[in-house]
Amino acid sequence: MKALIKACLLSLFLIMHGAFAADLKTAKEQGWIGEKNDGYLGLVKNDAPADVKTLVADVNAQRKTQFSQIATKNGITETEAAKIFAREAAARTSAGNYIQNPAGTWVRK
Repeated sequence: MKALIKACLLSLFLIMHGAFAADLKTAKEQGWIGEKNDGYLGLVKNDAPADVKTLVADVNAQRKTQFSQIATKNGITETEAAKIFAREAAARTSAGNYIQNPAGTWVRK
C-alpha cells in the first residue's frame, strides 16, 4: 500500500510540476515560494506579486483535490497523504530553493 501511495504522490508531483513548470520553477528560483512541510506551496515572501499568489492558490487547490482522492483510495487521511507528498516534494526540490523545515521555518535546500 505504501508503494501505491508513493506512486500516486509521485504522479501528482509530476502533474503539478508539468502543469505549471515555467511559472513554478521561476517563482521558486526567485525565492517567492517554497514547499511547505504540510504538502502545499507557501509564500516565502509575503510581498510576492499577485500572479505568484494566484499560482500558489491554484496549485494548492489542485493538490488538495489530489490528496483527497489519494487518501480515499488508500484508506488514509488527507493530512497523511499530504505529509507523504511533502517529504517527496522536499527531496525533489532543487538546491537553492526554499523548503519549510519541521518547525515551520523557511530554509534554502
